[in-house]
Amino acid sequence: MTVTAEPARVTGRTRRLRAWLLAGSAQAQQHSGPHAQPTAEHKLHPWWRVMCLTGVDYFSTLGYQPGIAALAAGAVSPIATAVLVLVTLAGALPVYRRVAKDSPHGEGSIAMLEHELSWWKGKILVLVLLGFACTDFLITVTLSAADATAHILENPYAPHALEGHRVGVTLVLLTALGAVFLIGFTEAVGIAVVLVALYLGLNAIVVGDALVKIVSQPHLVGDWHALLVREHPDPIALIGFALIVFPKLALGLSGFETGVAVMPLVRGDTADTEDRPTGRIRGTRTLLTTAALIMAVYLITSSLATTLLIPPEAFKAGGEANGRALAYLAHDELGSAFGTVYDLSTIAILWFAGASALAGLLNLVPRYLPRYGMAPTWARSVRPLVLVFTAIGFAVTIFFQASVDKQGGAYATGVLVLITSAALAVTLATARRRGRRRAAGFGVITAVFVYTTIANIIERPDGLIIGSIFIIAIMLVSFSSRALRSFELRVTGVRLDPAAQAWVREAAAAGSLHLVANELDVGDAAEYAEKARKAHDELFLPDDVALLFLEVSVPDSSEFEGELDVRGLDREGYRILCATSTSVPNAIAALLLHLRETTGARPHVYFEWTEGNPILNFLRFLFIGVGEVATVTREVLREAEPDPAQRPFVHVA
Repeated sequence: MTVTAEPARVTGRTRRLRAWLLAGSAQAQQHSGPHAQPTAEHKLHPWWRVMCLTGVDYFSTLGYQPGIAALAAGAVSPIATAVLVLVTLAGALPVYRRVAKDSPHGEGSIAMLEHELSWWKGKILVLVLLGFACTDFLITVTLSAADATAHILENPYAPHALEGHRVGVTLVLLTALGAVFLIGFTEAVGIAVVLVALYLGLNAIVVGDALVKIVSQPHLVGDWHALLVREHPDPIALIGFALIVFPKLALGLSGFETGVAVMPLVRGDTADTEDRPTGRIRGTRTLLTTAALIMAVYLITSSLATTLLIPPEAFKAGGEANGRALAYLAHDELGSAFGTVYDLSTIAILWFAGASALAGLLNLVPRYLPRYGMAPTWARSVRPLVLVFTAIGFAVTIFFQASVDKQGGAYATGVLVLITSAALAVTLATARRRGRRRAAGFGVITAVFVYTTIANIIERPDGLIIGSIFIIAIMLVSFSSRALRSFELRVTGVRLDPAAQAWVREAAAAGSLHLVANELDVGDAAEYAEKARKAHDELFLPDDVALLFLEVSVPDSSEFEGELDVRGLDREGYRILCATSTSVPNAIAALLLHLRETTGARPHVYFEWTEGNPILNFLRFLFIGVGEVATVTREVLREAEPDPAQRPFVHVA
């Protein structure tokens, strides 16, 4: 008995573990971070509080941006940063102000491009952009954890036992982050407000003290100017160099996509409706503008302070300012006690930025893939996704050895691809509305971001490599899932118009329902007469049985599911049930089951065999929604109704 009891206990534990892992869907649960989707009763907030929520991602880049800029541009860092600020205010900000207007429900620029491109073109583009979005968010998690590790290890009060264990400490932080999400993590705007206020306040003290020192010691500016002249004697060449290295500083653009994703949390006007959320749009635009202006001031002043006050060798790998330039100034200029407080603030906001990014992944992936039928069943649950993303975060951290500098290229690539796609979406939307001048302006902005993205990829291809890995993985998983789920009903509801309802009731009252599937050709009397003849002669259907013809059109087979609307049309004296769906077989199966439930009769459907190779026909069904209709309809019915005695009849001639 002992031998049989142990497997039973193991099986019970396995069932409980499986139930725990799959409990709750990613779309149903609420998470911290810019991409969390609020429920209808979710508390709304003034725009400035929501700005702090997106700011944990945007503002936290100050923890590593000045150091990366100094390492990439050297003495030219302040000028290159000024170029970044110009691109931010004149490029990214106008683009995302328009995104806020055209996508006010938090879908963001990816949804805008999906709407601009129909059928599979839009779906494939979304999958590609999801690959880069995953790169952006996942590298945010790993880079933030790596930079938090740098602040921990470089603090003078850190235990000596941690020295040389940068990767290990980063993995511990990632594990803790994943554990929090496995337990359950609710969104907390209040925490974000406190963290952002504290972090920006401490940075203001550090930068302000540095600027006072620079003003009081004019030789610092003179020495910097002399270095610029010595390295770049031609002013035009200097500006050209700043433009060339600017793409390496693109991390400072990271907050805009998250800024529009938080829109559903912004409190609008009392007169706002879901169709016209005027107050929400205005508040979000104010949020984006204010965040961009705050970041612009901090980027320029922090770059100037770190470039003039920190020795160049301190920025290099292993240097005390590597990945923590402002923290270096906090310790060096204001003492270890203040520096430790600054480190703790930085670690906290970087950790929360990682939480926001992970929450973004948990909301972004289920938002699109299940709707396309391109996600396994477990992908609807939070915990399996947390485990998958945490494991990938481990791999990325080990691959980059928890280096902030090495991950900067991958992070910038993800950010730039998303911003470029947003600029393209806005350009297309503006051109479609015949705003030629505005479309031309946005086209120029798009060109700037295209150049920046390409330059970043050429200089640091890591981001493209990681993004490509994500894209390939998403494509493989998506289309495998689509194939496996292709035999689901995929119909969320069935509605018949009055004419169709009357014909169905009349046929059911006569004793049976007989539907002849027809692929519409010319729609004349001869076409329907030939179909009826084959049903009577080849399938031995009695002549006195009334027939209803069923025709399904597929306007967009790339969509996975939707409602089925059925209209009754009279053509040449023949009664036609006309429907539109994403797939012919699934629509027919759903209608047959609906008729069985509403009339109590088991309906019959009559098909002709489809000519051609069965494998090619299956691929046509998978991607175009047609193909071997008879066989697939029967299979969908078999999966939906396991009892053969209750299953509708399928006849094939």
